Amino acid sequence: MSTDVKRVITALAALLLTALAGTPARAADGDGPSAGQRIANALRTSPVYVDESYADAVPPARQRQLADRIRRTGLPIKVVLRPFAKGDAFDGDSDVLAGTVRDRLPERRELILITTDSDFSDSLRGYEWPSDTHQTRDAVSAAGFMEETRDAGLADVTAKAVDLVAEGKGTQRYEEATADLDGDGSSPAKSGSDSGSGSGSGESGWLLWSLVAVPALALTVLATRTVLRSRAATAAVPQLVFATARAADEAELRRRAEAEVLALGETTQAADVSTTPGLQHALDAYAAAGTVLDEARGLPDLAGVLALAQEGRDALAGSPGLPLCFFNPLHGRAARRTGWRPLGRRERLDVAVCEECADALRRRRAPEVLTDTARDGRTVPYFELPGGRSVWAATGYGSLMSPLAGFNSSRARAR
Repeated sequence: MSTDVKRVITALAALLLTALAGTPARAADGDGPSAGQRIANALRTSPVYVDESYADAVPPARQRQLADRIRRTGLPIKVVLRPFAKGDAFDGDSDVLAGTVRDRLPERRELILITTDSDFSDSLRGYEWPSDTHQTRDAVSAAGFMEETRDAGLADVTAKAVDLVAEGKGTQRYEEATADLDGDGSSPAKSGSDSGSGSGSGESGWLLWSLVAVPALALTVLATRTVLRSRAATAAVPQLVFATARAADEAELRRRAEAEVLALGETTQAADVSTTPGLQHALDAYAAAGTVLDEARGLPDLAGVLALAQEGRDALAGSPGLPLCFFNPLHGRAARRTGWRPLGRRERLDVAVCEECADALRRRRAPEVLTDTARDGRTVPYFELPGGRSVWAATGYGSLMSPLAGFNSSRARAR
């Protein structure tokens, strides 16, 4: 069995164990929205956070070595190593963790985050804000595919990821490390045909080949799918909290929106009015988000809850950043603003977009958009609805107008 297949089998076994031990995994980092705040607080004193369940894989001495290694790079690198399980504080999603930690470190304009991958527990995933300047995503992915790290432990792979990020050639290293993913040139079919000349030996050889090759092929397909998913994922800034929500159903997104509203409520309650000028704004956003959540009729409204929660967090931080992605707020916070002319119109709009959508515009492709339902039942981009009917079309989830201002205007009109 090849090393790659062994790695995939090991990863699948780890995922199964994590799923079966869902309750302990939640307890390891604490349930509820405060888990992200605790991690952020720990990262303010050390660039390395390791959950106690990984203490054997990355003991304190190795954590200190990693921290020293990070400091020598001079880069704003943070490392968070923890297990994931569906239903935990981050819904078993490393993207959710990354966005949560970033939101709770508002003082850091630049941040590079290396986390365990929620898809494969022995892999890592990289994020970088405000843009992927150091090719972090590819650099961190490459660390797990290099020959020197094939059988390495989590601490060594993490150290290699830090080195590759500092090198700044992540894309090149990733392409070099994954150049042989198409296969190793072996031919199981030929081996089976040479195993014997009689029909009995031929049948047993075919059976043996099937028992070995078919599961291996399935595992290889799964591994390749995961690699492609990682490569196709947007850069860290647009992903933030919501990459998984693209494929999630309404119930999953509703749970995520509820968690965001709850987290904002707890943060506003803990804020000091004398030192938080934006507290009233945050409280207003919190109240609006709760109202929209209660009345939400689909994904567009639930995305609006996320936009309002983001506005509330920005108000508390006193340093509002870009809003969520105009084309699809489920992509997370935008990375830049750009001019965009809607099809069939002459005027250009100044909208905030994630890296994925910005790249699509550069390549003259249609970005992935959040859709809504028109009066005649057609599914259309949400921003094609009349602004008077949809507060999200009117605000662009923050690109065209503050979501809170749009919400208040729509309520005033309704009266």
